[in-house]
Amino acid sequence: MNESIQRLEEKVAYLERHVTEQDKAMLELAAEIAALRREMKALRAAVAGRSGGAPAAGEELPDERPPHY
Repeated sequence: MNESIQRLEEKVAYLERHVTEQDKAMLELAAEIAALRREMKALRAAVAGRSGGAPAAGEELPDERPPHY
């Protein structure tokens, strides 16, 4: 009986550590997603500012000369 309790305690400790690691990974991913959303919003605003409006779905951006020309 004592061995089975010890095995259960080991499994619980492992699972607690695993859950803590998953929580940390989820928080990191959430922060990365938030940063990417902010960056996308800024990029969309920049594109809308240059072309006078956001391109419609499926519409390509106008061809512009690269800055080195």
